[in-house]
This record gives sequence, C-alpha cells and structure tokens, in this order.
Amino acid sequence: MHKGTNLIDQFIITRDNYKNLLIMLIAVILMGFSLSLLVMTNFGTDPCSAMNYGVCKIFGLSFGTYQLLMNLVLLVFVLFFHRSSLGWGTIGNMVLVGYTTDFFTLVWHDVCHIPYELTTTIRVAILVPALLLFVFAAAFYMQSGQGVAPYDAIPFILDDVIQKRNGGKSHFRPLRLCQDFFCTMIGVFTGGTYGILTFLMVILLAPTVQFVGDLFHKKSNSR
Repeated sequence: MHKGTNLIDQFIITRDNYKNLLIMLIAVILMGFSLSLLVMTNFGTDPCSAMNYGVCKIFGLSFGTYQLLMNLVLLVFVLFFHRSSLGWGTIGNMVLVGYTTDFFTLVWHDVCHIPYELTTTIRVAILVPALLLFVFAAAFYMQSGQGVAPYDAIPFILDDVIQKRNGGKSHFRPLRLCQDFFCTMIGVFTGGTYGILTFLMVILLAPTVQFVGDLFHKKSNSR
C-alpha cells in the first residue's frame, strides 16, 4: 500500500498543473467521442470497452452507467494498494468517457439518423481517423499526470507486487497485455463490441502511450 500518499494533495489544482488538467479533460471527452465512432464501424473497440459493452447488455444498463459502476468497484482496491495513481483523471475517465460515448451514439443515430448498418467503404473511412484519435487521446490522458482510471491502475498494482518479489524488475507491459486480452475474451463471450481492432488495440495502445509519454518528458525537460 502507498501509505505515504496524501490523497487530498493529488486533487489540489495549482498553477503548474491546470494545463495538464485541461489536457486530461479534452482527452477523455475525445476518447468518448472517438469510441462512439469506433462502435459504428463494427470492427471492434478497445478491450475494456469491448468487455463493458457485452456485460452492460446482460445487466440492462447503459454503457456509461456500467463503466462507472465497474470502475467504482475497482476503485476500492486502488484506494488500498495504489492510491498514488488517483487524481482528477480518475474521475474524468470514470464519468466522462462512458457517458460521452452514450451521448454521441444518441446523436449519431437519433439526431443525425445514421443507420446502424454501414457500407464497408464508410466503415473504413470512419475507422482510420477514429482509431488514431482514440489511441492518441488515451495516451494523452494517461500521460497527463492527473491520475488514471481504476482499470488502468490494476497493472500497476500487480507490477508493484511482482517487483517486491523479484528485486525491482518491472513487468507492467506484459501485465497490461494480459489484462487487455482477458477483457477481450470476456467481450467475446458476452457479445461485446469486439473485432480485429480490439486485438490490434492490445498491441498498439501501450507503445503509443510510451511515445506520448516521451513527448511529455522532453517538453518538460526543455523548460
């Protein structure tokens, strides 16, 4: 447990972090916006969303509501074992991604009257920009330094446990890959929004987060 972490301090907005807070807010809203587009392509979504779309149908809940409830359950474990990963980004992701997706899904189909079944050409045309936007938005959210959602914190918790046993060697990437693959399988068995894109996300997301993280660090060091 990260006993020395002052949870209140992590939510204090200062002159130094308000820009990163704004980046986080924009990023999580763009994640929800791009996710609503990815759902329309029927090529799949990210692993967590693939799982959540499947399970929320079983319980008869909206995507945003189930995603919030799932993260609230995971939040209990994070509070005990990795509270240093919490912040405004935790709340932003838990609340805004799911409900933003629900909102824009409603706009596309009920306001713009976009049909659920699209031609392959249109699906591919939507897929490319939506995928790039989602991956980079997710990377900026995770690298903003404003905390991460409980789902994203789980690999950090497991990595801490493993590092204490093997002398400090990190296994974060394989742990995140295993978590994403496990959630993808749940999405498959529950009829979630899985597809070839879901499996590509397992491979693409981690290196993109690392790439954006390097950009953040270079910008910080150049000041």
